[in-house]
Amino acid sequence: MSVEPSSVTVDAEQLRREIQVKYEEVATRPDGIYHFFTGRKAAEHVGYPATALEALPEQVVEAFAGVANPFHWGMPSPGETVVDVGSGGGLDSIIAARAVGPDGRVVGIDMTDEMLKRSRRAADALSLTDHLDFRPGFAEQLPIPDGWADLVISNGVFNLIPDKHAAYQEVARVLKPGGRMQVADICVEKPVPEGAKRDIDLWTG
Repeated sequence: MSVEPSSVTVDAEQLRREIQVKYEEVATRPDGIYHFFTGRKAAEHVGYPATALEALPEQVVEAFAGVANPFHWGMPSPGETVVDVGSGGGLDSIIAARAVGPDGRVVGIDMTDEMLKRSRRAADALSLTDHLDFRPGFAEQLPIPDGWADLVISNGVFNLIPDKHAAYQEVARVLKPGGRMQVADICVEKPVPEGAKRDIDLWTG
Protein backbone atom coordinates (compact mmCIF):
# COMPACT_ATOMS: atom_id res chain seq x y z
CA MET A 1 0.00 0.00 0.00
CA SER A 2 1.51 3.31 -1.04
CA VAL A 3 0.23 6.53 0.51
CA GLU A 4 1.53 10.01 -0.15
CA PRO A 5 2.85 11.70 3.02
CA SER A 6 0.54 14.30 4.54
CA SER A 7 1.37 17.87 5.48
CA VAL A 8 1.26 17.99 9.29
CA THR A 9 0.11 21.45 10.37
CA VAL A 10 0.23 21.01 14.15
CA ASP A 11 3.08 20.32 16.59
CA ALA A 12 2.73 16.53 16.97
CA GLU A 13 4.71 16.33 20.21
CA GLN A 14 2.70 19.09 21.84
CA LEU A 15 -0.52 17.44 20.71
CA ARG A 16 0.57 14.11 22.16
CA ARG A 17 1.35 15.74 25.50
CA GLU A 18 -2.05 17.43 25.60
CA ILE A 19 -3.85 14.20 24.78
CA GLN A 20 -1.83 12.23 27.32
CA VAL A 21 -2.72 14.70 30.06
CA LYS A 22 -6.43 14.48 29.20
CA TYR A 23 -6.57 10.70 29.06
CA GLU A 24 -4.44 10.22 32.16
CA GLU A 25 -7.17 12.20 33.89
CA VAL A 26 -9.85 9.91 32.43
CA ALA A 27 -7.88 6.83 33.54
CA THR A 28 -7.48 8.04 37.11
CA ARG A 29 -10.80 9.90 37.42
CA PRO A 30 -13.27 8.11 35.15
CA ASP A 31 -16.20 9.73 36.95
CA GLY A 32 -14.95 13.24 36.10
CA ILE A 33 -16.65 15.76 33.82
CA TYR A 34 -15.20 15.85 30.30
CA HIS A 35 -16.11 17.33 26.92
CA PHE A 36 -16.86 13.78 25.74
CA PHE A 37 -19.00 11.03 27.25
CA THR A 38 -17.42 8.19 29.20
CA GLY A 39 -18.35 4.94 30.89
CA ARG A 40 -21.10 2.38 30.55
CA LYS A 41 -23.84 4.78 29.45
CA ALA A 42 -21.56 6.20 26.77
CA ALA A 43 -20.75 2.71 25.47
CA GLU A 44 -24.43 1.78 25.30
CA HIS A 45 -25.21 5.08 23.58
CA VAL A 46 -22.70 4.45 20.76
CA GLY A 47 -23.89 0.95 20.01
CA TYR A 48 -22.38 -1.63 22.34
CA PRO A 49 -25.04 -4.23 23.26
CA ALA A 50 -26.04 -3.96 26.92
CA THR A 51 -25.70 -7.74 27.22
CA ALA A 52 -22.03 -7.57 26.19
CA LEU A 53 -21.31 -4.79 28.69
CA GLU A 54 -23.15 -6.53 31.51
CA ALA A 55 -20.65 -9.37 31.27
CA LEU A 56 -17.78 -6.97 32.05
CA PRO A 57 -16.78 -5.60 35.45
CA GLU A 58 -17.11 -1.87 36.07
CA GLN A 59 -13.34 -1.35 36.10
CA VAL A 60 -13.29 -2.33 32.40
CA VAL A 61 -16.18 -0.12 31.33
CA GLU A 62 -15.90 3.01 33.49
CA ALA A 63 -12.99 4.63 31.58
CA PHE A 64 -14.45 3.95 28.12
CA ALA A 65 -14.11 7.07 25.95
CA GLY A 66 -14.77 5.77 22.43
CA VAL A 67 -17.01 7.25 19.76
CA ALA A 68 -18.74 4.14 18.34
CA ASN A 69 -18.57 0.34 18.26
CA PRO A 70 -15.77 -1.08 16.06
CA PHE A 71 -17.39 -4.54 16.34
CA HIS A 72 -20.43 -3.30 14.44
CA TRP A 73 -18.82 -4.91 11.35
CA GLY A 74 -18.25 -8.22 13.09
CA MET A 75 -16.34 -9.87 15.90
CA PRO A 76 -12.89 -11.40 15.53
CA SER A 77 -12.96 -15.17 15.13
CA PRO A 78 -11.43 -17.72 17.52
CA GLY A 79 -7.69 -18.03 17.00
CA GLU A 80 -7.25 -14.67 15.22
CA THR A 81 -4.64 -12.03 16.00
CA VAL A 82 -5.90 -8.50 16.72
CA VAL A 83 -4.24 -5.11 17.23
CA ASP A 84 -6.16 -2.38 19.07
CA VAL A 85 -4.71 1.04 18.14
CA GLY A 86 -5.22 3.45 21.03
CA SER A 87 -6.59 0.82 23.41
CA GLY A 88 -7.28 3.21 26.29
CA GLY A 89 -8.82 1.50 29.31
CA GLY A 90 -8.95 -1.79 27.43
CA LEU A 91 -12.66 -2.32 26.74
CA ASP A 92 -12.31 -3.20 23.05
CA SER A 93 -9.15 -5.25 23.60
CA ILE A 94 -10.87 -7.30 26.31
CA ILE A 95 -13.95 -7.90 24.14
CA ALA A 96 -11.62 -9.00 21.33
CA ALA A 97 -9.58 -11.24 23.65
CA ARG A 98 -12.70 -13.04 24.78
CA ALA A 99 -13.74 -13.50 21.16
CA VAL A 100 -10.42 -14.90 19.89
CA GLY A 101 -10.01 -17.18 22.90
CA PRO A 102 -6.79 -18.74 24.19
CA ASP A 103 -5.69 -19.80 20.70
CA GLY A 104 -5.74 -16.17 19.50
CA ARG A 105 -3.80 -13.11 20.54
CA VAL A 106 -4.72 -9.44 21.12
CA VAL A 107 -2.29 -6.55 21.55
CA GLY A 108 -3.52 -3.16 22.72
CA ILE A 109 -1.32 -0.14 21.97
CA ASP A 110 -1.60 3.12 23.90
CA MET A 111 0.65 6.12 24.57
CA THR A 112 -0.81 6.96 28.00
CA ASP A 113 0.85 5.27 30.98
CA GLU A 114 -2.19 5.48 33.25
CA MET A 115 -4.43 3.89 30.63
CA LEU A 116 -1.91 1.07 30.19
CA LYS A 117 -1.84 0.49 33.95
CA ARG A 118 -5.63 0.39 34.08
CA SER A 119 -5.99 -1.98 31.13
CA ARG A 120 -3.29 -4.33 32.42
CA ARG A 121 -4.99 -4.54 35.82
CA ALA A 122 -8.27 -5.39 34.11
CA ALA A 123 -6.68 -8.09 31.94
CA ASP A 124 -5.04 -9.62 34.98
CA ALA A 125 -8.28 -9.56 36.99
CA LEU A 126 -10.07 -11.36 34.13
CA SER A 127 -7.25 -13.93 33.68
CA LEU A 128 -6.66 -12.90 30.07
CA THR A 129 -2.95 -12.10 30.23
CA ASP A 130 -1.93 -15.32 28.45
CA HIS A 131 -3.31 -13.97 25.17
CA LEU A 132 -3.89 -10.25 25.84
CA ASP A 133 -0.97 -7.84 26.01
CA PHE A 134 -0.89 -4.04 26.38
CA ARG A 135 2.14 -2.17 25.03
CA PRO A 136 3.23 1.47 24.99
CA GLY A 137 3.45 2.98 21.54
CA PHE A 138 2.14 5.38 18.91
CA ALA A 139 -0.20 4.75 15.99
CA GLU A 140 2.51 6.03 13.64
CA GLN A 141 5.05 3.50 15.01
CA LEU A 142 3.19 0.38 16.10
CA PRO A 143 5.34 -2.07 18.13
CA ILE A 144 4.04 -4.97 16.06
CA PRO A 145 5.87 -7.14 13.46
CA ASP A 146 5.07 -6.89 9.76
CA GLY A 147 2.11 -8.99 8.66
CA TRP A 148 1.13 -10.11 12.16
CA ALA A 149 -2.54 -9.12 12.49
CA ASP A 150 -5.71 -10.60 11.06
CA LEU A 151 -7.62 -7.56 12.30
CA VAL A 152 -6.78 -4.01 13.37
CA ILE A 153 -9.39 -2.14 15.41
CA SER A 154 -9.45 1.43 16.70
CA ASN A 155 -12.00 3.63 18.44
CA GLY A 156 -11.88 7.42 18.41
CA VAL A 157 -8.12 7.63 17.89
CA PHE A 158 -7.30 8.37 14.25
CA ASN A 159 -9.06 11.74 14.42
CA LEU A 160 -6.48 12.77 17.05
CA ILE A 161 -3.46 11.84 14.91
CA PRO A 162 -1.98 14.70 12.84
CA ASP A 163 -0.12 12.42 10.39
CA LYS A 164 -2.95 10.08 9.43
CA HIS A 165 -1.10 8.82 6.37
CA ALA A 166 1.69 7.48 8.57
CA ALA A 167 -0.82 5.82 10.89
CA TYR A 168 -2.67 4.11 8.06
CA GLN A 169 0.61 2.98 6.53
CA GLU A 170 1.39 1.29 9.85
CA VAL A 171 -1.97 -0.47 9.78
CA ALA A 172 -1.19 -1.74 6.28
CA ARG A 173 2.27 -2.88 7.43
CA VAL A 174 1.05 -4.96 10.41
CA LEU A 175 -1.90 -6.58 8.63
CA LYS A 176 -1.57 -9.99 7.07
CA PRO A 177 -2.41 -10.27 3.36
CA GLY A 178 -6.19 -10.23 3.26
CA GLY A 179 -6.37 -8.81 6.79
CA ARG A 180 -9.02 -6.27 7.70
CA MET A 181 -9.47 -3.02 9.61
CA GLN A 182 -12.48 -1.90 11.65
CA VAL A 183 -12.32 1.72 12.76
CA ALA A 184 -14.89 3.67 14.73
CA ASP A 185 -14.10 7.37 14.52
CA ILE A 186 -15.20 10.94 13.89
CA CYS A 187 -15.14 12.16 10.30
CA VAL A 188 -15.80 15.56 8.77
CA GLU A 189 -17.38 15.98 5.35
CA LYS A 190 -16.16 19.52 4.70
CA PRO A 191 -12.60 20.88 4.38
CA VAL A 192 -11.12 22.01 7.70
CA PRO A 193 -9.74 25.59 7.62
CA GLU A 194 -5.94 25.81 7.86
CA GLY A 195 -6.21 27.93 11.01
CA ALA A 196 -8.26 25.24 12.72
CA LYS A 197 -5.73 22.55 11.76
CA ARG A 198 -3.05 24.50 13.65
CA ASP A 199 -5.19 25.00 16.79
CA ILE A 200 -4.15 22.48 19.47
CA ASP A 201 -7.25 23.22 21.55
CA LEU A 202 -9.51 22.19 18.67
CA TRP A 203 -7.61 18.92 18.19
CA THR A 204 -7.93 17.93 21.84
CA GLY A 205 -11.36 19.48 22.53
